[in-house]
Amino acid sequence: MNQSVEACESNLAPDSTCPDSTGPDVLNLAAYKFASLDNLVPLRRELKELCYRLELKGTILLSLEGINLFVAGKPEAIESLVDRIHAIPGLGDLEGKQSFTSKQPFRRMLVKIKKEIIAFGIDTIRPKVRTSPKLSARTLREWLDDGREVVLLDVRNDYEIKLGTFHGAVDLGLKHFRHFPEAAADWRPTTKNTEGESDDATNKKAPVVMFCTGGIRCEKAGPYMEQLGYENIFQLDGGILKYFEECGSDHYDGSCFVFDQRVAVGPDLKPTGDAMCFACQATLHQSELDSPEYEAGVSCPYCFKTPQESHSDHMKMRQEQIEQIARALPGCTPYDNHRPIHVPGLFAGYSLIDFLVERYPAYGRERWHDEINLGKITHESRSLTPNSIVREGECFDHVESDCVEPPVATNIKLVIEEEGFLVIDKPAPLPMHPSGRYNKNTLQAFLTEAYHPQVLRLVHRLDANTSGLVLLARMYRTARVLQKQFEQGKVSKKYFARVHGHPSEDTFECSAPIGRNADHAGARQIEPDGFPSTTRFRVLERFADHTSLLEAQPITGRTNQIRIHLWSLGFPIVGDSLYLQGGGQGDRGTLSLDDAPMCLHAAELSFCHPASGLSLLVKSPTTPIWIA
Repeated sequence: MNQSVEACESNLAPDSTCPDSTGPDVLNLAAYKFASLDNLVPLRRELKELCYRLELKGTILLSLEGINLFVAGKPEAIESLVDRIHAIPGLGDLEGKQSFTSKQPFRRMLVKIKKEIIAFGIDTIRPKVRTSPKLSARTLREWLDDGREVVLLDVRNDYEIKLGTFHGAVDLGLKHFRHFPEAAADWRPTTKNTEGESDDATNKKAPVVMFCTGGIRCEKAGPYMEQLGYENIFQLDGGILKYFEECGSDHYDGSCFVFDQRVAVGPDLKPTGDAMCFACQATLHQSELDSPEYEAGVSCPYCFKTPQESHSDHMKMRQEQIEQIARALPGCTPYDNHRPIHVPGLFAGYSLIDFLVERYPAYGRERWHDEINLGKITHESRSLTPNSIVREGECFDHVESDCVEPPVATNIKLVIEEEGFLVIDKPAPLPMHPSGRYNKNTLQAFLTEAYHPQVLRLVHRLDANTSGLVLLARMYRTARVLQKQFEQGKVSKKYFARVHGHPSEDTFECSAPIGRNADHAGARQIEPDGFPSTTRFRVLERFADHTSLLEAQPITGRTNQIRIHLWSLGFPIVGDSLYLQGGGQGDRGTLSLDDAPMCLHAAELSFCHPASGLSLLVKSPTTPIWIA
């Protein structure tokens, strides 16, 4: 009789307990048989319907190579199932191991079609054609009693071996049986030749007795070892359980893990009281069950993690996810980009061409004219010409075909992740959100994919060419709380900037008002009726190349504020493509990866935690190379 193994690990009832002494009435059947089966789909359907009708629970695996099953229910129901299986060609002599328990050990009835009834992955191994010679339990005991030189090879998983094995047995450290071929190919037994020295050829002639719980795994492991050149391979017939039945505990330490509600049985074939952690599948002794780190169905001493450890693991997982998405640079693969174009009230009554040219001047009139005539500007209910009149609130769809975005920096770092918000350390150049040439290659697009279906909201913004800390909200109410702090000036920000020139004062301030409108390249000017703006500066170091490292603290939060203020004072930021040395302005927005960086970095961010209200200071984990 053979015990089915590894068929039902995921189907054990979480509240299963070892059988008690009062009225066991649930019969458990474990069995396997290697045989050539066909018509698996109708057979699966028939067996599933039969098991449901008989109120059986457990798992049946069907394959072209045979059947592997572990089911439980009323004795007469088990008998009916066995009768039907015996009627299947090739399974007429199926035998199984039976035991009674007081409770149903399984949650549901599963009947599955698998490539193999025991996962191994080597197509040339066909147990239904040939297996290695079987060694009876009593013969193995005689060999061990006589001190015969033999290698005992345990082919079970490491968590099974933890509960017990034969004296001196080899443990290959398997996490799963499908890893056996690789582990066995690397293993060498440690027998000696006649001169007392290890010899590979001699080792492969030494008798090797393989064993597992009930024998099924050895049906594949044995022939594979023979393929590796081992000349004297034996399978322990019936496995450890048969050995317990016939020989007890002789030459064996501990208990035997079983894949049912008992978890482990001793040499007397009675449950030991050991348990399994349903979180990590570790086997647990009573002392481990008494540990404060054990919680049924949640954790045990082997998988327990403190809240800090769990959060750290989650952060690593999320960081890897963000990195994978960003590195793919989805915008660099050609795609059709649909951009919505909304009509504000001030453009009502404009012709479509005039509206587009004034709203988005970078395209130019000629290009917009061509886009309209080519049908790339559409409206669901209107046919459009350049002279079509636009109305307030309308939304046009602009289709850009075969879009390819420039590559961007992708070394995004997740600094903080909490229930309500994130803090990200943004590299540069990387646009914050879709605009201009960028849509998929943006921070918001990367994070939207990583956190889908959750919608992230930018609480504030950095220029594409500025690196450093960015705050995003994970919930609408959190966004409102954090954005209000920015509006009320309750958020403190600190930047590092490397500038051209040496300021004469170690500390200084700029309160020049910043213009309300940007030019076609996105640059703004100092204007008397502009937005009130204030930035405080402190010189950290003056360098020999006539540049200086400054600390900048914006008191207000205007677009390009630090850059404009420094430029207006005659200390433009090194690498700035818009606000140039000598007071001039450039016409380039987002830098390319090959350009020298713009030397502005958001280094610190201080705000009140939206849940606790406590002050939170976050520092960037990145130190740009231009700071040194």
